[in-house]
Amino acid sequence: MKLYGYFRSSAAYRVRIALNLKELDYQQSAINLLKGEQNSEDYKKINPQGLVPTLTTDKGILIQSLAIIEWLEETFPERSIIPGDSWKKAQLRSLAYQVSCDIHPVNNLRVLKYLQQELAVSDDAKTQWYKHWIHTGFTALEAQLDDQPFCCSEQPSIADICLVPQVFNALRFKVEMTDFPKIHEIYKHCNMQPAFIDAAPENQPDAV
Repeated sequence: MKLYGYFRSSAAYRVRIALNLKELDYQQSAINLLKGEQNSEDYKKINPQGLVPTLTTDKGILIQSLAIIEWLEETFPERSIIPGDSWKKAQLRSLAYQVSCDIHPVNNLRVLKYLQQELAVSDDAKTQWYKHWIHTGFTALEAQLDDQPFCCSEQPSIADICLVPQVFNALRFKVEMTDFPKIHEIYKHCNMQPAFIDAAPENQPDAV
């Protein structure tokens, strides 16, 4: 398998964690989002959306991080990342979707660039936008978490896979985490695990 991604992309970060948790071998191909490589003709042939991640497999090409993660879980069920009965699985997916569908899309790179470049939003206003949606989303998540070492589970799951990259980026934007102690503890605990350490942006070949 080959993963097309960018070292600071939250969505690509999720897939790296999932692949590592399942101890699967994969190659990486860097797509520099800041240089616009995602919009190249060659890459658009692989991913018409011009986004990362993209996973190429012996069956073909998959895009969208959660679709990739779900496929990995079904294809390689060992070391499950969506563990438990149907109710537990739904709970974990609910947490994951809150991050990936509600928090991340309004704060990703192309949205922030549009705010600045097309709508002439200032740096301060862009940061205020980012922090508002992080605070809104994290407040809701914090209220749903219990005291497990991971997100409502004793083992890392799809919820942690989605949460950790979002916290990483929140910290980059200097979001104050004191209001979210459970989230912050989960983040710190996850980042003691080899699969998360190896997937971290600073440990990727294209890290700059």
